[in-house]
Amino acid sequence: MTASIVTPVTLLTGFLGSGKTTLLNQLLQHADMQDTAVLINEFGSVSIDHLLVVKTSGDIVVMANGCVCCSVAGDMVKALRELYFKRANGEVPFFKRVIIETTGLADPAPIMHTLIEMPLVAARYALSGIVTTVDATHGQATLDGHFESIKQVAVADRIVITKTDLTTKSQVDALRIRLEKLNPGATMVEAVSGEVDPHVLLDTGLYQAGSKSPDVVGWLRAEAYKPIHKPAHTPLVTPTKIFNHDERIHAFAVFFDIPIVWQDLMDALGALTDLRGDELLRVKGIINVADEATPRAIHAVQHTVYPFARLPAWPDDDRRSKIVFILRDLSEQLVRETLNSFIRHSTTVAA
Repeated sequence: MTASIVTPVTLLTGFLGSGKTTLLNQLLQHADMQDTAVLINEFGSVSIDHLLVVKTSGDIVVMANGCVCCSVAGDMVKALRELYFKRANGEVPFFKRVIIETTGLADPAPIMHTLIEMPLVAARYALSGIVTTVDATHGQATLDGHFESIKQVAVADRIVITKTDLTTKSQVDALRIRLEKLNPGATMVEAVSGEVDPHVLLDTGLYQAGSKSPDVVGWLRAEAYKPIHKPAHTPLVTPTKIFNHDERIHAFAVFFDIPIVWQDLMDALGALTDLRGDELLRVKGIINVADEATPRAIHAVQHTVYPFARLPAWPDDDRRSKIVFILRDLSEQLVRETLNSFIRHSTTVAA
């Protein structure tokens, strides 16, 4: 995996009415979007007609600023393949990043799996980050009533609080506190009428469009996570009903002070993904591998572990392995015990 051959993909998600479409409308008009391809559910939901200059096919249009828009009411894999070949043949302007807009009820996990498991897609595109919109006026009620919105927030790299001009500062502050507890590693941005700098939202991943070196620290943000010790569940038993949505999801980071034998880590992650994959919403980390001079980056979603990325250098003088876990109905203690049972001569250290 290198920055020169892999196109970073950002997932834009958010619950119904959270301002996702307004945000996308504003992004599409920004001059810095000229090197971006945007996959949307359908053209009718995004007001772009006045900006079109070329219609290259029934599903693809090119805007005046060079941004490529593709309707994915059907197959997302087909759309990504078509965009790749049209770019290679010069039929659409060159793009170096992709945004995929999901539906308001969408779970981001299936799209993340597609980027891992479809051979052509996985070879040409990589998940860069997840941007989630939350409505400042109704966000608390949405989080209370819809677990899908909790999950969208939990896996995000950027959280955009929208409609802040329609509510009070105290309501926005209360929402921020709740969002920070759900996802301490996400950067939060407030948007008025969808106005946000595209680079703040899109430059979130390990590999970023146009960047010569991986942004490991910004991608992982391991120091933002605090340990949350909860009673361990038995490995094959999950509570059938929990009324507090927020309590179902938590995130933390583990640190290893000495190098890790790579196969030990893979065995540990394999056990977790096999037995509790549904509850592993997202895992990402930088690993000091025994007998290797430079680190590896890992990324997993539920039952699937991405191919690792070998990084060219350490981002700083800290040589500890750091792994961030975002979990649903799974205890920190059980994850730590599983890691320690597989990884030899190492003990996880709390953040």
